[in-house]
Amino acid sequence: MAYSPSQKTKKTVFGIGGIVVLLGLNAPAALDFAGAQYHAYKIAQPSYQARYGSWTQVDIPEEYRTNAIHAALLHTGKVLIVAGSGNEQRKFNKGSFDTVLWDPKANTFKKIDTPDDFFCAGHAQLPDGRLLVAGGTARYELLDGEVDRAAGGMRVKNESPNKAMFLKKGTVFRSPAGVEYVSRFDVTVPKARALTDGRTGRTTRVTASEVRVFVEAVEKGPLSVTERQAQYEIVGLTGKDANNTYGLSERISFDKQDFQGIRAAYEFDPKAERYVTVDPMDKARWYPTLVGLEDGRVLAVSGLDDLGKIDPGDNEIYDPRTKKWSPGPKRYFPTYPALFLTKGGKLFYPASNAGYGPADRGREPGLWDLKTNTFQYVPGLRDADETETSASLLLPPAQDQKVMLLGGGGVGESKKSTQRTAVVDLKKDNPVFEDGPDLPQGTRYLNSVIMPDDTVFTSNGSEDYRGRSASNILKAQFYDPKGNVFREAAAPMVGRNYHSEALLLPDGRVATFGSDPLFDDQQNTKLGHFEQRMEIFTPPTLHKNGKNRPALGGGPRQLDGDRRATFTTAHPERITTARLMRPSAVTHTTDVEQRSIALGLTRTGNSVTVDVPNDPTLVPPGWYMLFVTDAQGTPSEAKWIQVE
Repeated sequence: MAYSPSQKTKKTVFGIGGIVVLLGLNAPAALDFAGAQYHAYKIAQPSYQARYGSWTQVDIPEEYRTNAIHAALLHTGKVLIVAGSGNEQRKFNKGSFDTVLWDPKANTFKKIDTPDDFFCAGHAQLPDGRLLVAGGTARYELLDGEVDRAAGGMRVKNESPNKAMFLKKGTVFRSPAGVEYVSRFDVTVPKARALTDGRTGRTTRVTASEVRVFVEAVEKGPLSVTERQAQYEIVGLTGKDANNTYGLSERISFDKQDFQGIRAAYEFDPKAERYVTVDPMDKARWYPTLVGLEDGRVLAVSGLDDLGKIDPGDNEIYDPRTKKWSPGPKRYFPTYPALFLTKGGKLFYPASNAGYGPADRGREPGLWDLKTNTFQYVPGLRDADETETSASLLLPPAQDQKVMLLGGGGVGESKKSTQRTAVVDLKKDNPVFEDGPDLPQGTRYLNSVIMPDDTVFTSNGSEDYRGRSASNILKAQFYDPKGNVFREAAAPMVGRNYHSEALLLPDGRVATFGSDPLFDDQQNTKLGHFEQRMEIFTPPTLHKNGKNRPALGGGPRQLDGDRRATFTTAHPERITTARLMRPSAVTHTTDVEQRSIALGLTRTGNSVTVDVPNDPTLVPPGWYMLFVTDAQGTPSEAKWIQVE
């Protein structure tokens, strides 16, 4: 029988005879091995963890591993991890779309039926605790040199006031010269609008309805390219339908074809744990931002449309009461713009964005007044040409009305990245960005999470575009808004760049997901693979005081008429602060949901009462985590409470 030493024996063998192992390696390898062993030993020490915190990897059964493109914390305490096709065209072609629901407390997983490709959709928390998900992927991109069929937009007209026309994917449009194009999506063309004479009831004028659909030439080659507008018959229509419904071509070319968006919208129900269809958006969107407003409605902004063109500013608003969309104020932004609701109802755009849009448009930071549709430019931002893939957040507590921008890079595949951080005080009449402390190095895709003790935990990112040239940054730090300084935190073990997320869990820890590097080696010769491991960061305070953390007992799930809530606690004298923290919905370094509101606090012999500000622009309606902390900043586990 082969001898197998016990775990204790194995440790002893390394401890006494480790030099024998090292002598069998070349010198650099020996030093690397010894250094790694010492590092593992050091970060496992209680004294180290009490100062810097610690990381642990989540054990995920293979069947639940997915490409985390989006992550949102639900008021059930579970995390919705959305991949859609997950930036894998083979899955898109198969119609295989993923959503996984993770319960951090039990560490259990559940697959959720996913009805559309939510890859690169937008999302926002709704007042009743549902998550609105809108937009996603209709078609993957084709780069220059990959396009072999002319393609573009076909405007489809319907002149019948009596009948809407449904044209399924694959409908053929034929030009007068016999050139044919095929549609790539289903489309419904509404009835034409008819004006009637009020006295006679006769129709006096008919205005044709119109929709647009993406088409590709049936035949390969340059003969299908057209710059001219022409009228196209729809093959298969006869009689009045053929006379009333036809196509008008837009430019059809061999140009690079970008990703294309979808109009679909859903609410995810955390109790039923399923997606529920609601009315689609008017515009297709890929890479949109959805931001909640003070009245519970949601504004959808930007994104690539059904032809792969960036939206010109046709924003729209979702009403969760009617489940319908209506036009919003028009304003252009690059894709995934960070927009933060501020006191008074204006949205602040710190110039953080992700992905698509020209370098000379929509890049200036400022305050957007939705009521007047005016924009107040905010100056003072250093490295203003490096805000793409930057992190940004409304600093805690939200009452201070300070927004921070961290890192970022040049537009597109630029190699430029910046160490710059900047903070703006929006309470000032003429706000101006002021420099904050520099990050350790130029950083794109930094994940930043508000903590219950009013610090900001930042981690990961890369120095180059999508981690190119092995530029992932295995560092983490806390930002202290009061001191305007960073302090070091334990380094993550897993690198994360593009398509990564981080969010605060109800137990006070931070979960990190995803990463989609362009390459897997420093020489940029091996194509990257999606990072499916998850890590959890436990902050230092939970190592120091985790066994004696503050605790809240019984209490309500809603506020009373005075916007108060009372919870039992064995040691109210230990509690020094209370924070209401909105759960995250994050993607592409953009998280406009998270915010932390300072609460009034009253202690009695066996309870604490918290007072919530009566300002929906500061505390938008929805579900929040209530944390209390002690003098050392140790947080309780959260209690969920709904603010109406």
